[in-house]
Amino acid sequence: MSVLKPGIEGRVKGVEDRVVEACASCGRDRGEVTLLAVSKTFPADAVLKAVGTGLSAFGENYAQEGCDKVDWFRENHPELRLTWHFIGPLQSNKTRPVAERFDWVQSVNRLKIAERLSSQRPEGMPPLNVLVEVNVDGEESKSGVTPAEAVAFAREVAALPRLRLRGFMTIPAPCTDPEAQQAPFRTMKRLFDEANAEGLALDTLSMGMSGDFEAAIRCGSTMVRVGSAIFGPRDYGHGH
Repeated sequence: MSVLKPGIEGRVKGVEDRVVEACASCGRDRGEVTLLAVSKTFPADAVLKAVGTGLSAFGENYAQEGCDKVDWFRENHPELRLTWHFIGPLQSNKTRPVAERFDWVQSVNRLKIAERLSSQRPEGMPPLNVLVEVNVDGEESKSGVTPAEAVAFAREVAALPRLRLRGFMTIPAPCTDPEAQQAPFRTMKRLFDEANAEGLALDTLSMGMSGDFEAAIRCGSTMVRVGSAIFGPRDYGHGH
């Protein structure tokens, strides 16, 4: 597991200041953007420290690790109202534990995955919020539907019971030029608007990470997924 470096309060404040500034620069209200803290590879006590700074929404990439953290918080801190997002690639044999624990799945990219999540979501829980993952740049190393397929696929997912389709998620190719960063985000915003024009009633566009979330916010992102800028460097040396 990764080790949390001291100073998380200052890092969270730094990220929050960047979000506020990005919203102000394009005339958006700060309340339009959710800050999702990506806690993968960090232990539950690191997440607890992040909760102490005011954060309440967390993203996990690995099914077993994420489910263990959700369970730990339910057992040890049932008083906390946290929202858990599964944001990593999801294999069909891992859908059940995720459907039983998480509030959101952001990485729906195949109908089989969506159908399994739908059938495995427990009756007593609210519908599972889901996002369709779009491979906006067509990168071979990334999963996700193509932009051309996105709206039709979203319609299929929206028709499934026990799921609530909320919008789209994307992970563009890394890019350091602030202008060039905006191109894939603009493509996603057009898709989002197109889906809504066709009656899908989406409210969530999850795009932007530690290195590019300002550009994403300027292009209409409603949720930014920030990990290393909050938790610090990760150690991937243990089975990931």
